[in-house]
Amino acid sequence: MPGGETDRGSGATGGPRGGALDLPARGPETLLLKRHFTGENLAQVRAQVEDTAASAGLCGVRLGEFTLAVSEIASNAVEHAGGRGHLELRRLPDELECRITDEGPGFVPAIPELLPGLTEGCRGRGLWLARLVTDRLTVTTDTTGAGAAVTLAMRLG
Repeated sequence: MPGGETDRGSGATGGPRGGALDLPARGPETLLLKRHFTGENLAQVRAQVEDTAASAGLCGVRLGEFTLAVSEIASNAVEHAGGRGHLELRRLPDELECRITDEGPGFVPAIPELLPGLTEGCRGRGLWLARLVTDRLTVTTDTTGAGAAVTLAMRLG
C-alpha cells in the first residue's frame, strides 16, 4: 500500500528499549482474539486484550504498556476512521502481536521522536506513546481512503 511505515524492529530506528532490534522470526502463529470494535464496546475490548495478553504470558508493567498501546491505537481508529475498527491479537513464537485495521481516510504517519506538545491544539500523543512502549510498531496506510493498519508487538519472556 502507498503510505509510510515506522518499524522499530527493523534495526533502522532502534528504540528506547535498546539498540537495533531484529524482526521477529515468523513461525507458527496462534490467533488469540479477533474482534470488531466501536466506541461503545472499546472498554470491553480493552479488558479482553488485557486478559488475553496476560494468559499468553505478558505480565507486570509490560502487560500494562501493551494494553495501553492497543487502547490508544483502537481509540484513534474510533476517533479518526469512522467510529470503528478491527483487532486481531496473535501469539507468535517470541512475541505478542496486535493488528488494528480501519477503513478510514488513511494518513501519513508522522511519529515524533520527542514528546509532542501538551496543548489542546497539538494532538498525536497516542501513536507516539504506542511507539514508545512497544517493541515493534508498524503503520501501513493508504491515502486513497482504503484505511490503515497498525501492528504493534511486545516480546514475551
